[in-house]
Amino acid sequence: MAGLETSLRSSSTDDGGPLLVERHDDRVVAALNRPDKRNAIDQSTIDALHLLCAELEAIPRTLILTGSGGVFASGADISQLRDRRAADARAGINANAFVRIALLPMPVIAALDGYALGGGAELAYAADIRIATPSLKIGNPETGLGIIAAAGASWRLKEIVGDARAIELLLTGRTIGAEEAREIGLVGEVHPADELLPAAHAIADRIARNDRAATMATKRVFRAPREEHPAVDLEEQAVLFESPEKTRRMTEFLERKQK
Repeated sequence: MAGLETSLRSSSTDDGGPLLVERHDDRVVAALNRPDKRNAIDQSTIDALHLLCAELEAIPRTLILTGSGGVFASGADISQLRDRRAADARAGINANAFVRIALLPMPVIAALDGYALGGGAELAYAADIRIATPSLKIGNPETGLGIIAAAGASWRLKEIVGDARAIELLLTGRTIGAEEAREIGLVGEVHPADELLPAAHAIADRIARNDRAATMATKRVFRAPREEHPAVDLEEQAVLFESPEKTRRMTEFLERKQK
């Protein structure tokens, strides 16, 4: 791990390829980068996302996902998707990458601008927190192309916005804008385009002020299946109760109250 940490410090930015990656001590910003294809998600993008996940699994940091050129992701690359067959569907090419993103140890923030359609929407659904610009257009038009939204929308979307709203959006393939997305809880905040990334960094700053171990435990507990509660909560809390950082933070809190 020490070797990887040294490598990250010496190479803070990846300047090319389908994913532009900017590294900081406590966060990583990754921008989808296929502007000529409106950042459509192809195999090279999936490969780059897997490499990024491996890095963030080894050295956990908050991830800010965004797109370049005023677009998050217009969907999966249809030119590749058209040629895929049953074996490709069962391989879960996009689905497995998005599951891996959702399971990253630290929070994932999706900063959405312009189109977030199909696979692009499903990538956004894998994030813990979503914010957007007023130009956001998000939805799952897959049934119009003769397929289903099989990279997470069929089960993740209802966890975010509820069953009734999710099935209506999936069956109609309707694209919604930023205000409706905020109204139904699909995005938490809407910001002008030039304030989108600063807003994402502000969220990352707030997360960074909290205890790292408690943040990671909160995400693990939140993602755990319902049948594992409350046992999983209590086990995570038991570990944190023995943490020197918990004692330090609570002592500082009590001392501030006494002043």
